Amino acid sequence: MEIFTKQLTPVDLERGLVLPRDSNLEHPQPFHGTIELSTIVESSAGTRLPDPVTIHCSTRSGRLVFTRGWHDIARDAGLKSGDTVTFYQEVNGGAQYKMTVRNAG
Repeated sequence: MEIFTKQLTPVDLERGLVLPRDSNLEHPQPFHGTIELSTIVESSAGTRLPDPVTIHCSTRSGRLVFTRGWHDIARDAGLKSGDTVTFYQEVNGGAQYKMTVRNAG
């Protein structure tokens, strides 16, 4: 199930990926602070990062934001402003979620 697709901005890369207001990510239950999402990351060509990444989500700003773990994905996948990420809920290889990244160029 697709949760969201977003074209990245410089703010997403520097501060954390803010989920779009229309994302379909349902919180398992109301929470304060952070939750962890085990995520497999792959390119649109199907190349995977070696290990699943744990993304920490925070609601401290009033919106759901991917924080710690997201910066590792952005760095390891070489993401830049204008690139697109699609986030899916999918149980696969011990991870609960899958993120596909597509470079703008």
